[in-house]
Amino acid sequence: MKTYTATPAEIDKKWILIDADGIVLGRLASIIASRLRGKHKATFTPHMDMGDNVIVINADKVQITGNKRTEKNYWHTGYPGGIKFRTTGQILDGKYPERVLTQAVKRMLPGNRLSRQQMTNLRVYAGTAHPHEAQQPEVLDVKSMNKKNTRI
Repeated sequence: MKTYTATPAEIDKKWILIDADGIVLGRLASIIASRLRGKHKATFTPHMDMGDNVIVINADKVQITGNKRTEKNYWHTGYPGGIKFRTTGQILDGKYPERVLTQAVKRMLPGNRLSRQQMTNLRVYAGTAHPHEAQQPEVLDVKSMNKKNTRI
């Protein structure tokens, strides 16, 4: 039996809307990363962009467990010696709270050209408003997926 490999004509991308209000950051990021790669599809092909377009709203209301809100630090300016510390709480309360979720998803994808292409299919918004109503996104209820003994 031969291994199935999808062709670009067979790729079917959907638009998915996820509400991040009250969902734990790591659990949400792993579900989003799986959807961006397309691993939830039976026709998953590792070397192609098979994933869906994901819209995340209320990224500023994502839940952080433990002391990570005050103890976890983000930093990097891109220049040698340019360390600038900001805690997770400072970023979530600051000007760009969606960067915490974007970085979590980015770090769950493999570090190659394909994952950078797949990250362009992710749209994260701090509030409830988003400009993608014309795409008629399908709502994915992540809160019910995170119940005990429930699979993705």
